Amino acid sequence: MRPVAFHLQLTDIPYWATQYPAEDLENDERAFAAGSRIRGGDYIRPNLEEIVAWKSERRMALIRDNPDSEIADALRLALRAREPRSALAVLTGLRGVGTPMASAILTALDQEQYTVIDFRALEALGVANAQADLEFYIRHYLPECKRLASEAGVSLRTLDRALWAWSKRKGV
Repeated sequence: MRPVAFHLQLTDIPYWATQYPAEDLENDERAFAAGSRIRGGDYIRPNLEEIVAWKSERRMALIRDNPDSEIADALRLALRAREPRSALAVLTGLRGVGTPMASAILTALDQEQYTVIDFRALEALGVANAQADLEFYIRHYLPECKRLASEAGVSLRTLDRALWAWSKRKGV
């Protein structure tokens, strides 16, 4: 895989994070509450569906095709994974879960270690045409987001909100 040249398109991450819509903050809270319940051992479908609805309501029908036992196993294994690659891989084994959705699930489970990859964030990082697959997320996107958040003195979640808000305001 060749190197990726990220170019942050915005200058004031804390400002752009404040531009994240209030209704989306409420959706975040519901998803993170579901993530907290999963971390507490409640590996049930409604918790996963709350997170899926936050990321993409359109994927819900595909998620419903997964047996409850597979959902529980995938969530349990993702939480126990020592490596991000393992956590992502087990989640992408579920029907309807690609890397962007897996990143959202992991973000709901642990906002300090993971962040969401989607077209808005990629646009704000100047790589709108990037393939948002597992390898790209692990080798390039997640490390770059951690670096940017650290340099700006913000959390990964704050960075993600800023990237999303900037892209949304741009009109994409």
